Amino acid sequence: MFLKKNREGSTMAARPILLGPLLLQALAFLVLINAVDASSRPPSRNPHRTRQEPSYTKFVSNATDFPLEDYYDYIIVGGGTAGCPLAATLSSRFRVLLLERGGVAYGNRNLMTQEGFLASLMDVNAFDSATEAFTSEDGVPNVRGRILGGSSAINAGFYSRADQEFYKRSTFNWDLKLVNESYDWVERAIVFRPELRNWQSAFRDGLLEAGVDPYNGYSFDHVVGTKTGGSTFDTLGRRHSAADLLKYAEPLNIRVAVHATVERVLLASSTSSPVARQSAVGVVFRDRSGRYHHAMLRKHGEVLLSAGAIGTPQLLLLSGIGPRPYLASWGIPVAHHLPYVGQFMYDNPRNGISIVPPIPLEHSLIQVVGITESGAYIESASTVIQFASPAHSGFLRTPAAPLYLTVATLMEKIVGPVSAGSLRLASTDVKVNPIVRFNYFNSPVDVERCVNGTRKIGEILRTRSMDDFKFQGWFGNKEFRFIGPALPLDQFDFDEMADFCRRTVSTIWHYHGGCIAGKVVDRDFRVIGIDALRVVDGSTFGISPGTNPQATLLMLGRYVGQKIMNDRKGGYKMVD
Repeated sequence: MFLKKNREGSTMAARPILLGPLLLQALAFLVLINAVDASSRPPSRNPHRTRQEPSYTKFVSNATDFPLEDYYDYIIVGGGTAGCPLAATLSSRFRVLLLERGGVAYGNRNLMTQEGFLASLMDVNAFDSATEAFTSEDGVPNVRGRILGGSSAINAGFYSRADQEFYKRSTFNWDLKLVNESYDWVERAIVFRPELRNWQSAFRDGLLEAGVDPYNGYSFDHVVGTKTGGSTFDTLGRRHSAADLLKYAEPLNIRVAVHATVERVLLASSTSSPVARQSAVGVVFRDRSGRYHHAMLRKHGEVLLSAGAIGTPQLLLLSGIGPRPYLASWGIPVAHHLPYVGQFMYDNPRNGISIVPPIPLEHSLIQVVGITESGAYIESASTVIQFASPAHSGFLRTPAAPLYLTVATLMEKIVGPVSAGSLRLASTDVKVNPIVRFNYFNSPVDVERCVNGTRKIGEILRTRSMDDFKFQGWFGNKEFRFIGPALPLDQFDFDEMADFCRRTVSTIWHYHGGCIAGKVVDRDFRVIGIDALRVVDGSTFGISPGTNPQATLLMLGRYVGQKIMNDRKGGYKMVD
């Protein structure tokens, strides 16, 4: 249906472009994980109009403006992808405090626009950048969100619901009717239909030619075949993150503190339990000036950790919840022995290729996905990178005009993964990133899935839909110009393909685990053995939900908020 007219057949040559070291370094940065400066790219066809200040900013304040002690019904640690919808939901009936260690994205063009995606990933510092960089012990660079909205404020915006297998394997007490209602709640507010242009349309056609069928059109559902998913970027290229769901909050019932670094969960002996056990009673956080604040729970209240797959297990360990011998080795008083905190860490490896096409392409992030039956998802993106000539040159009287280079990337993400790693503390200072190892491709199952996915990329490159993106060779043949490693020539050789997977592994930023269900939390997200403490984020997942976790995490915040309110039958509004 979407196949283009027949063209002359051609063979694919794996010829890399030879580039200078600085250019190659910048492109490798793009291809593998990171970014380049997008601030001076050509103007978008849709100018970014001035955006009205979000309504939620009326109840967002710097942590320095908060009292040294105050009381709330629910204290949510982490204003990210799950934390924001969770806070908005609970505020309809209860007094809520949302604590975010970063700032606010509003007003930052790179964070708020699609074209700023790469630049925002590169804009990194150790203290307060929206993107916080870390490198796993596997040697793979990675990032965390440090901004109100969390990773939803720095990601590529793709939106697709979880696969049914995720619900079966994640062991939670899922109410699937409420799950779907929670997805709908998110989608009405911040999800849009992307417009497919040159590259994404050709990629869609290439998937279908390569047998990733049927074409399922525009859909949020996880179904085998090729589809166009949703996007949290609107038609003008403006980002809508989890923070925008705070517009649903009841302003009188919620306070949001930014630049608030939570140091530990406060615990005390529970009076509601017939046996001796600990209960969360509040948290301690510091503002930017270094002052300590105590946020305390009212009766029947809870602390809800939504600090992500890195931040949540780290905070539990620093609060004395984790393996007893390990905590003792750090001199951390043991509040509760929970041996699997920080264990079962997963990150879906990403592998692929990048090409420089002979024709200009639009800037496009993930819009189309191929869901295969062989354990891999195929995605693509295209971007325009500016490279300026030196300011002073012996051959040029004035600096030359900038050069714009288009790069298109085909990538695959494996299902799962099966390979698991762990997280451990690097310091008792919560601001220091913990040490993480994901053990990419430790399982042969993951290797096989990657080989299947990269072979499918090879099939796509050999389709007619990709012909326009080849250069004319010296002897009339057409060939791609690759940036970085090309696929092995013999793609039937399993060992060669497996070696390619291991050599070129990078992240797609979908790491999860560390507080997984059945080991650290129960079927209702409660921390096992601790009262009034839950975890509501991707650290509870033992498997990545479908092609992209963003939709599921947004749903999760709304879902758990609704579940909590439903469980408190005949609830009451607690507002001063």
